Amino acid sequence: MRNTILSDEIIDKLCITAHKKAKEMKIDISFAIYDENGLPLLFRRYGEAPVISTKLVPGKAYTSSVMFMPTQKLAKLCTDGGPLMGLENKDPKITLISGGYPLFVEEKCVGGIGVGGGRNNEDNIIAEHVIKVFNEEIYKTGEK
Repeated sequence: MRNTILSDEIIDKLCITAHKKAKEMKIDISFAIYDENGLPLLFRRYGEAPVISTKLVPGKAYTSSVMFMPTQKLAKLCTDGGPLMGLENKDPKITLISGGYPLFVEEKCVGGIGVGGGRNNEDNIIAEHVIKVFNEEIYKTGEK
């Protein structure tokens, strides 16, 4: 059963937030939201976002939702000799490229987002802005 925290209204707001921030930064992006089970809730490609972002962004959202951490943090754990080395070979959906962030409510992962189309730091700036708006929205509305 789908969690009620990631309602259609919240999903739409997060998508609009990502798009507005990307427009402000003058870049085209792809954006995805996955639920806590790693299932897709939304994917959107804006403007001339790179075609490769259509493959990477869903993977970023999936990875952050099932691993409960940002994709750039997971990538460090998966390096040669790292504690999770080779993880990406066990699940082809795992993506170790920055731009994926989990969504938490009271320390419980309720899903993940993926942003792609800009440079790593640009994707992260947009994703972190979306997380900030998500947190404001959740705690404003009293959802928990």
